[in-house]
Amino acid sequence: MDLVLNVADYYVLTPYVYPASWPEDGAVRQILSLLVLTNLGAAILYLGLGAISYFFIFDHKLMKHPHFLENQVQREIKYAMTSLPWISIPTVGLFFAEVRGYSKLYDSISECPLGWVGIFVSMTSFLFFTDMCIYWIHRFLHHKRIYKLFHKPHHIWKIPTPFASHAFHPVDGFMQGLPYHIYPFLFPLHKVLYLALYVFVNIWTISIHDGDYRVPGLLTNVINGSAHHTDHHLFFDYNYGQYFTLWDKLGGSYRHPSGLMGNGPHDLIRKLQAEGKLGDNGVKTNGHAKRGVPLKEE
Repeated sequence: MDLVLNVADYYVLTPYVYPASWPEDGAVRQILSLLVLTNLGAAILYLGLGAISYFFIFDHKLMKHPHFLENQVQREIKYAMTSLPWISIPTVGLFFAEVRGYSKLYDSISECPLGWVGIFVSMTSFLFFTDMCIYWIHRFLHHKRIYKLFHKPHHIWKIPTPFASHAFHPVDGFMQGLPYHIYPFLFPLHKVLYLALYVFVNIWTISIHDGDYRVPGLLTNVINGSAHHTDHHLFFDYNYGQYFTLWDKLGGSYRHPSGLMGNGPHDLIRKLQAEGKLGDNGVKTNGHAKRGVPLKEE
């Protein structure tokens, strides 16, 4: 994060925002700057990537599904934008520790013992490490004593849009983001790669909420895509993973996506339309289905 902070200091903060008497390495100044940059970056990534996915990838026919809520997109955005500033507070604490040199982030390929091979190894280990951690954190958040406190708000969206990707309770959002931030405190990682992976994580999080169920056939049982994650929203106890299906299979929580077996959300919409039971606005009673995919009681 110090790369972003240095650029902001050089081009904006030092010449235009802070007084010349306030040194760039001052702790208070760094914390304030990181708060602003973290919130601004999170909002840009969420709204920008979410909008691209919503307008160009998300299948808007899903909005006719009986479980799609009234004004859902607006509610998703409002909930996310309300939560992100709270999530940023503990996150900035970790970024501050990085900036102060307590992590294992490094600047140059020459600092990596394995050179370019080490870059590939660290990228791969980052994905598998964070996937493992998120699986268990996510599963913990589904524990009956924890779920209603923190994770239930995210499951309001039975048929999510890309904007549901960051619509978490602040505690939920921080806990599921924690593995990304603790990785560089445990393992060496190039600073530029860390930023690239941070952007990738946001893209992936949006993509598994985008309603695009297409996955190459050979990867269906390996990659946790949007079809897998939609079943998580619909059926609750399955597909906790982030990128891969590995831990769901090891943990006995894997469910092959209903959307790839002919009985998913798109199939229900087509069936209701063929029966003349689905109008332009769907079939809803107080935001819930009169008839639709059977859901587990939460």
